[in-house]
Amino acid sequence: MDSNTQNISSTKPYLIRALYEWCTDNGLTPYLAVQVGAGARVPMEFVKNGEIVLNISFDATSALNIGNDDIRFKARFGGVARDILVPIGQVTAIYARENSQGMAFPLDAGHDEPPIGDANNAPVADDQSEQPSSNPSAHLRPVKSEKTDQSDAPPEPPPSAPRPGGAHLTRVK
Repeated sequence: MDSNTQNISSTKPYLIRALYEWCTDNGLTPYLAVQVGAGARVPMEFVKNGEIVLNISFDATSALNIGNDDIRFKARFGGVARDILVPIGQVTAIYARENSQGMAFPLDAGHDEPPIGDANNAPVADDQSEQPSSNPSAHLRPVKSEKTDQSDAPPEPPPSAPRPGGAHLTRVK
């Protein structure tokens, strides 16, 4: 491997920031789909099947910082302020709520079966208005990495038709 290739950082945080900016510039609501694992601090009462979808719009967050290693912000869940931390490797998609346009990402190595860890647990909230009504990440398929061994592997079946109101992301190879 070339020494320049070894020091190249991931494109994932840059793409997340670009799509966040695209959403906000066009008056759309950016949603972040996350496979919750160790190191994530999210309200566990909103996690379903190890996944959570977060509204990261300007109106829903404060002190949003989309860094190269993690995404941090403050948000209210059921009226309770929370500090949220999502490692970049656990982000599975960013998309616009209104038209489901966005991008899905593969989980970083070691996150195939993520343990749900370090959560910012608080009492279950009565008001779940910040949580989207459907689980769009259930329809997401990770983007195939060039590093994946594809020899003699059968092609993946096409994703099932999304539910109305769910994400409609297209897999890119």
